[in-house]
Amino acid sequence: MIRPIFPLAQRWAFCASVLLLMQCSKGKPNDPAPVDQLPPATQTGAGTFGCLVNGQVYMPKGNVGMTNFAVLYEPGPQGANLNIITYRLDGRYQDLNLYCGLITLQKRTFIIGLPATEASGVYTGPVGDYRNENDLTYRRGRIVLTRVDEQAGVLAGTFEFTSVNTKGDTLKITQGRFDSKL
Repeated sequence: MIRPIFPLAQRWAFCASVLLLMQCSKGKPNDPAPVDQLPPATQTGAGTFGCLVNGQVYMPKGNVGMTNFAVLYEPGPQGANLNIITYRLDGRYQDLNLYCGLITLQKRTFIIGLPATEASGVYTGPVGDYRNENDLTYRRGRIVLTRVDEQAGVLAGTFEFTSVNTKGDTLKITQGRFDSKL
């Protein structure tokens, strides 16, 4: 008679462990996709901001003594500057900021490039620093103002960009949206 290598109890424990490990590698069946966790792309002044950073959800969170999402419209004699400033603090610090220069408040697409001539998008966080133009080899994307309503005081839009730093690391910001009061 051939004896099994493992007694019955050990075989059962081994099989149960393998099945448990296989289940751990799967996402929960009810977990929404990252894009479905973002705020809706509204145009009502809802005070929302969100995007995917390399496929992971980024929304402002936490507080370091100042608001974690601000839209600054600064008129000047040659035009206005638009700054969208955000940060996220959840055990580690991240910030993502958008800038459009010399604009008038109207629906328009701004091109994000390197060097920043019309607009820029910058990010600092656990996946790296994509802020300083001297540390980047590539940056392309766009910021689209989808609602500009001075009377109602609403500014809403979408954005996306890709940056590559001098180390060759790539940052992809996708599905970006914001909706704010001016």
